[in-house]
Amino acid sequence: MSNKKVLLGMSGGVDSSVAAILLKEQGYEVFGTTLELCKNSSCCNLETYIEAKKVCQKLGMEHFILQASKEFQQYVIDDFIDNYKTCRTPNPCIECNKYLKFGLMYEKAKEMGCEYISTGHYAKTEYSEKYGRWVLKKSNNLKKDQTYVLYTIPKELIKHMVFPLGDFEDKEQVREVARKYEFSVASRPDSEDICFVPDGNYKDYLEKNAGFKSKEGNIVNKDGKVLGKHTGLYKYTIGQRKGLGISYFEPLFVIGYNVIKNELIVGTENELYTKEFTVKDINLLLFDEIKEPLECEVKIRYSAKPEKCTIIQDGEVLKVTMKEKIKSVTPGQSAVFYIDDIVVGGGKIV
Repeated sequence: MSNKKVLLGMSGGVDSSVAAILLKEQGYEVFGTTLELCKNSSCCNLETYIEAKKVCQKLGMEHFILQASKEFQQYVIDDFIDNYKTCRTPNPCIECNKYLKFGLMYEKAKEMGCEYISTGHYAKTEYSEKYGRWVLKKSNNLKKDQTYVLYTIPKELIKHMVFPLGDFEDKEQVREVARKYEFSVASRPDSEDICFVPDGNYKDYLEKNAGFKSKEGNIVNKDGKVLGKHTGLYKYTIGQRKGLGISYFEPLFVIGYNVIKNELIVGTENELYTKEFTVKDINLLLFDEIKEPLECEVKIRYSAKPEKCTIIQDGEVLKVTMKEKIKSVTPGQSAVFYIDDIVVGGGKIV
């Protein structure tokens, strides 16, 4: 019989604190760890460490800080900067989950003799008789479901992951559990920003920390006609309408970049829609490979609703054909595929 030791990642917030309660109630021997990723960020500061330790003390759990700032710099911050250098839009939470929370933390768990790792993510795992393997599934709280940022985990890790919050219908139920235990984190607000860019101003972050400088260039349409000037490609995102400084007879949006010519490409709203795109750096969870065209659904950003599509694997990439055209497909962002509530896998949009 497998042991019941579990290493729980704790942020000092309400979700991971309630996860600790539920794991204890389910009979696990729980160890709490807080990853030190980026000093004085929204998730790594003295307050988060104190709150996590207080919860562990109250529940009779050991707590320790796992130093991971070097790995966080390498796999998350450097990747974030490199993406913006090549006009791709990264999702640092996905990289953090891949390399830190379900990479480094799992290695630490094995070192400690823990069979399982756990977090306060909203997701579920279970063994599927239909597919003959462990699967990652959407949580019952679809508004909070976080499977989109978990698709990069190795498929062999799924059976070692425990998500205690997966069955909750809404966040208020989670806060109610924390109030019942008189945890001070019960009313702590959710963190929505990138942890190392707490004010949300990624342009300012890139300029102060990565030497990005405003470099003027032309704003052109897809035929190359010059319509205006931009102040640096990294300041603009696909689908952006405001702040272009162009007078035109119809609204214009950012539809792409020409990095070599330092050109920002704009077009009408209709030009934002596409029916086909390609995904690289793929990680499949439900299948070892996709040999035939597969009908499923795709999310192209965390907050997007799933859209019907067909995918086919072509070597190291997935080719995606949408049933209906989809808006603002953004290079660097992840496309995550689902069959019903099960994660098929995903990858980075080319």
